[in-house]
Amino acid sequence: MDAKAFKIILKKGETASVEFKRCREGAKDDTYETICSFLNRFGGDIYLGVEDDGSVSGVPPDAAQNFIENIISMVSNPEVISPTVHIQPEPFEYEGKTIIHIHVPSSSEPHTYKRVYYDRIGSSDIRAKSTGVMALMFMRKLKIHSEETVYPSIKDEDLRFDLFPKIRQMAVNNRQGHPWKYMTDKEIIKSAGLYSKDPETKQWGYNLAAVLLLGKDQVIKSIRSTYCTDALLRKVNVDRYDDRLIVETNLIESYELLMGFAEKHLLDKFYIEDDARLSLRNVIAREMIVNTLMHREFLSSYRAKFVIEKDRLYTENANIAAGSGEITPDNLEPDSKNPIIAAFFSNIGYADELGSGTRNLYRYVKRYSGKEPQLIEGDVFMTVVPLDDNYSFDMNTRYQKTAEGQIAADTSNLTEVESKVYSVICEGVATKHVEISVASGVPERSVRRSIVSLMEKGMIIRVGGDRYGKWVKK
Repeated sequence: MDAKAFKIILKKGETASVEFKRCREGAKDDTYETICSFLNRFGGDIYLGVEDDGSVSGVPPDAAQNFIENIISMVSNPEVISPTVHIQPEPFEYEGKTIIHIHVPSSSEPHTYKRVYYDRIGSSDIRAKSTGVMALMFMRKLKIHSEETVYPSIKDEDLRFDLFPKIRQMAVNNRQGHPWKYMTDKEIIKSAGLYSKDPETKQWGYNLAAVLLLGKDQVIKSIRSTYCTDALLRKVNVDRYDDRLIVETNLIESYELLMGFAEKHLLDKFYIEDDARLSLRNVIAREMIVNTLMHREFLSSYRAKFVIEKDRLYTENANIAAGSGEITPDNLEPDSKNPIIAAFFSNIGYADELGSGTRNLYRYVKRYSGKEPQLIEGDVFMTVVPLDDNYSFDMNTRYQKTAEGQIAADTSNLTEVESKVYSVICEGVATKHVEISVASGVPERSVRRSIVSLMEKGMIIRVGGDRYGKWVKK
């Protein structure tokens, strides 16, 4: 273990994947509970010889090897950890003290410690007692999708067949020549995977995905009594709300209701892309609403939320997490939590390809508010979009009055290189890349990159053609 890397770990403290143990007399029950919980979650690292506050006490150097052998023996004993696992603790020195590092991988199956299941919630090891927690743990490990649950008691009269003309037209509008155009309602249901066979009982029936997409409101409530999306506006009365919409209908109409709530309470800022007006508000709201509708875990009683506050917009929904922490375009690993529902949304144009939502949010949120969104993976999936009513991408963030009463662009968000290129363009002394490079003292390659960035920020525009045109201040 590198000392510099370990110092950073100590500074961050215990997390969902990092645990400190004092361990002066060897590994105790709490160490094996953590091993079990890490196995049942996403894996993690245990450091023996570290206090809860991150201070290093160390383990007795002459006992370190004995501690390691005991740990290996315990996790290999089916009476202790079941199923057994192979773990290889490693000792290392830090500031003259001995630390034992135990890396615990994520397992493909649930484990028990002394016949008890443990789960990792935040930085704590929790006994998994309730049926709901146990069910979610097994679903996470066995890659079971609750949307596939078959309900043989659900009949045709329990579904909203009146939605099919709209569904069929949406599919055709989304893709020319879509096969649903020529299918009967029942054929669409079967092709979309909404009617399936229970692998255990061998009975055929409508599944949970069918009920959520097409079920009548009272039928959905009878199957999933906690199903709901709570839309709230909290700008003045932050303890309660200024406006509220409780959505308990099918997923198709839920999307429309939630989009209406967003359009009612969020600014629709002016933005041009590819010579056409694009509603940043609608793009952002669409991605957030679609994500919380089609990727939530419907077996959980956690109420999904769509909340608009003064400085942020956020969604929350129950989730069978594939990992832990913040998701960015760089570490994104697309994982459909409800592939049947996701495919249906894709067919009718509510959703695009898997993973595009994250990329779209990172692309357009910065144009909407000047800041980046946060997508946080966990048992509760959270998407946060910063809001700033004073920000305008089209007007180059904010404009300020000069002493002469003129309007001047705020260049505080430009890099040093961009500022040099922008100044030369404003002076009008150069028109070609090479000329701007000479005038600004910036390499031509950097000039090209800066021009692209300045155009994206709305600072400059191109006047004239490629050959005789030039960039000018917007």
